[in-house]
Amino acid sequence: MPQNELDRETSPYLLQHKDNPVHWSAWSDAAFKRARAENKPILLSVGYAACHWCHVMAHESFEDPNISAVMNDLMVNIKVDREERPDIDTIYQSALSMMGEQGGWPLTMFLTPEGEPFWGGTYFPPTARYGRPGFGDVLSAVANTFSSEPERVQKNVDALKQGLAQLSQPMAGDGISADLTDQVARRLLNEIDMTRGGIKGAPKFPQTGIFEQLWRAWQRTGDKAYKTAVTVSLDNICQGGIYDHLRGGFSRYSVDEMWLAPHFEKMLYDNAELIDLLTLVWQETKSPLYEQRISETVEWLQTEMIEEGGGIASSLDADSEGEEGKFYVWSAGDVTRLLGEEAADFSRIYDVDEHGNWEGKTILNRLHTMPELDAETELRMAKSRKILLTERANRIRPGKDNKILADWNGLIIAALAFASQTFKRPEWLNIAQNAYTFVQTNMTANDRMLHSWCAGEARHPATLDDHANMARAAIALYESTGASEYLNDAHKITGQIDAHYKDENGGYFFAANDTPNLISRTKNANDNATPSGNGTLVGVFARMYYLTGDETYRARAENIVKAFAGEVARNFFPLSTLLNSNELLNRGLQIVVIGERSDSGTVALLDALENHSLPDRILNVIATAQHLPEGHPANGKDQIDGKPTAYICEGPVCSLPMTTPEDLSAFLAIRPTP
Repeated sequence: MPQNELDRETSPYLLQHKDNPVHWSAWSDAAFKRARAENKPILLSVGYAACHWCHVMAHESFEDPNISAVMNDLMVNIKVDREERPDIDTIYQSALSMMGEQGGWPLTMFLTPEGEPFWGGTYFPPTARYGRPGFGDVLSAVANTFSSEPERVQKNVDALKQGLAQLSQPMAGDGISADLTDQVARRLLNEIDMTRGGIKGAPKFPQTGIFEQLWRAWQRTGDKAYKTAVTVSLDNICQGGIYDHLRGGFSRYSVDEMWLAPHFEKMLYDNAELIDLLTLVWQETKSPLYEQRISETVEWLQTEMIEEGGGIASSLDADSEGEEGKFYVWSAGDVTRLLGEEAADFSRIYDVDEHGNWEGKTILNRLHTMPELDAETELRMAKSRKILLTERANRIRPGKDNKILADWNGLIIAALAFASQTFKRPEWLNIAQNAYTFVQTNMTANDRMLHSWCAGEARHPATLDDHANMARAAIALYESTGASEYLNDAHKITGQIDAHYKDENGGYFFAANDTPNLISRTKNANDNATPSGNGTLVGVFARMYYLTGDETYRARAENIVKAFAGEVARNFFPLSTLLNSNELLNRGLQIVVIGERSDSGTVALLDALENHSLPDRILNVIATAQHLPEGHPANGKDQIDGKPTAYICEGPVCSLPMTTPEDLSAFLAIRPTP
């Protein structure tokens, strides 16, 4: 007899639904076999543990015995954690988009017994409201159409299958020129809210790839408007309610245009991307705010997100006690009771009043007092925040999704490796190395990477993004430590990518060539909440080319760029990672320091580097120049007077040797932009 089978799963999201009266199955051969045997449509429900509206639909519909009975009678019900199976999610999100619908989660799709989509949506209320039909009515209508109008269903299936096939055929081109890169940056600049930061309007997302594009444009052109667009955005993100001012860490996005009210889930990938960008921008601005937010966010990761063995968990929920944001918000009475005489100043600075700033409560923020205050006041505020944090610890905490994902861990490993160098925080490098070791040790089977680990078990086929982000992480650790095994790992990972993801027509598929039960293999270079795998790979291959001298890596990077170059003219907004990586490919700044890493002279040269924001740098610290690949422009060069020596190479040309941090800083300060 059918029953709810989710108690066999490890995903925290799927386990949230194990007690639903719905006869849920996980994505499996058995579920599809049952749908074919019973000739029923499949209801595919996709969500994730920290998703607020997923919880709402679960409480309203999946826990309702009447609606569940209809689901069980009319459908074969499959529940998927989109973080465990992004390969599945991306196919059906794409299908929904082709229907002219806005994507998102929960994703509610109706499939044939073969897994082919024919209709769908996102959140459906239990009864008609918000301009949406009631879920029970939807179920009945879909089941009736499936049984009585098979031609109509097949027509939808054929159209969507054709559209999905076209998604794997992007518009190619000869490459992405510097002029086109500048044109895109100018267009993006016009979309920025120069008062509050971010793309104009609401909601607002921390689109770090776009901000990096603008930062690069400032470095190329010297136009300060680009720099201002980035710093205004980061200032507002760091001081807004999207940031947790008590514990550290950033929420997913802001529902308003002021960065005040987030959906309160904290996702690992957002925090990784923001640490990375804030570090890059800090190298130029030396903003104490950015340094503080990076440090506090890493402290949050250390305190709340590192799992046994060193892997880093995925997310914290938006809800607690069934209410969004309840764990994070305050009343004026709470603040007065806890802070006493300090309450007035704290309330003025953190926007606390008796009316609240969000649904009658207060989201702490400093949007109205953004500049750093005098040292004595900031110290008092820190003490007050600590008191509130101690009190908050007594509340019922949001749920934690403790599964470990290879791609998201790759993002945070690379970010921590970079930040540890910049801020001289070796303990951050230890976190990165431990997470890397966890993924490499625990998340493989038959010499193949797996995507997800939870409850002591690694599962699910790895995606292109898993490989691309872990290769990037390996390279970042190599640049931070000089340990050759990291570079060897990157070579091995990229070999797996070519073996299982390569499209002979150009670029790479998201899913491996042996991933079962997929009706389509998508291929694009679009950033979503995380950077695109193809875009990231351009940067990975570019760095491998510069570090090894192997021309095949450059050819592989150029192959990806050409495969998607035509898409830039069609819609450049989601292509930031591709554009940024293409710039790295064409403008790689090879920095070679010849000397032992432990030598004080080497340390001084490396410290000088961190005072310059160089997004296209490729760092190689070696004992002798003979360790460089043949053909490297610095090959054969040596130390001067036995001192650690730096060379900076652009294209085939290297600088004169530099042995002092002052000379190195002076050179980088006056280096002309192309």
